[in-house]
Amino acid sequence: MILFALRCSADHQFEAWFRNGAAYDEQAAGHQIACPICGDTVVGKAPMAPRIAKGVAKAADRAREQAEAVAANAPSMTPPAAPATGAQLPLPVPIPAPVPLPNAADVVAALPPSLNDAQREAVAEVMRQLTEVRRSVEKNCDYVGDRFAEEARRIHYGETDPRGIYGEASDEEVSELHEEGVTFHRIPWIPRTDS
Repeated sequence: MILFALRCSADHQFEAWFRNGAAYDEQAAGHQIACPICGDTVVGKAPMAPRIAKGVAKAADRAREQAEAVAANAPSMTPPAAPATGAQLPLPVPIPAPVPLPNAADVVAALPPSLNDAQREAVAEVMRQLTEVRRSVEKNCDYVGDRFAEEARRIHYGETDPRGIYGEASDEEVSELHEEGVTFHRIPWIPRTDS
């Protein structure tokens, strides 16, 4: 698996995983990759910094990456365990990507005036659904913080009972989990509002 930084024609930047470089090329040529912000299918690779830190520099590099790319670190979660009726256990399903997003009202208020009411309502609905995802994850899963990668591995290798978890993982940990075959996902994490 390989992670590419991508950019759409509207200059929105996002990341996506691909089996290999050829898979990216094929999907990009077929306009099968869509910007998660605007839906544009005209995307290209954005510049990425290589990760070559070693030893002591590794901790400093990790701290820098976390500070510079909060959006890249996402709370992840694994789904709750399946019933003990012999049914197949669900695969870990990581969750929220702490991409600190503003609250729904601020997002809708900041939309360009060229959008019509239906488009504004669609954005508001997405924000409502993402807020509901957060509520559901917090209600049904255990928060493991920065121990997400460790806990996901323990569940994957059967060292602990399967359960839904969510937390944070560095880009390096995410890459290692993918290499080990641990299934998880990143999602946008809507911050709580004061209301």
